[in-house]
Amino acid sequence: EAGAAVAAESSTGTWTTVWTDGLTSLDRYKGRCYHIEPVPGEDSQFIAYVAYPLDLFEEGSVTNMFTSIVGNVFGFKALRALRLEDLRIPIAYSKTFDGPPHGIQVERDKLNKYGRPLLGCTIKPKLGLSAKNYGRACYECLRGGLDFTKDDENVNSQPFMRWRDRFVFCAEAIYKAQAETGEIKGHYLNATAGTVEDMMKRAVFARELGVPIVMHDYLT
Repeated sequence: EAGAAVAAESSTGTWTTVWTDGLTSLDRYKGRCYHIEPVPGEDSQFIAYVAYPLDLFEEGSVTNMFTSIVGNVFGFKALRALRLEDLRIPIAYSKTFDGPPHGIQVERDKLNKYGRPLLGCTIKPKLGLSAKNYGRACYECLRGGLDFTKDDENVNSQPFMRWRDRFVFCAEAIYKAQAETGEIKGHYLNATAGTVEDMMKRAVFARELGVPIVMHDYLT
């Protein structure tokens, strides 16, 4: 019953029967719980296998897929607990996703690093450093042999380190490390902000500084 409820809630179902159900073919579009097995060593936990018709998902949309599969079904009051254990995506659907515009080869080309792993790290402590000390940490890491450093996802524009100051000091760290090592270096500047307009402003400023990499949190 719980497996069927999950399949319905995450596809065509709702808490009651509505007259508009008769305006479409629910059998064609509803999710189906096709197998249930107990969790080894647990008496009250079960693994439910649910299948969904591909027509439920927009092609190439990660957001749409996850909204259905791990969206409001996790707030479904009919269930005491729910966890997504695994996800299998048909090849036909995965081919609709373009993937990242730049793969590992492009990254290697930009860094001029081949034949070995690329080495990087996230600056720690992730919160609390001033922009100047944050840039110093980036410089020491890059000069010490790392190919790139990275902002933590939590680093945005807090009172102790505003984003513009961080961008400037990180860019300075990159250029200084490059000059001293003769190698191409990089840093992932977190351009995440409260609005799309602010994110674009930060990305444009990074480009003006000549920093080739920015990042943003699309999922928290």
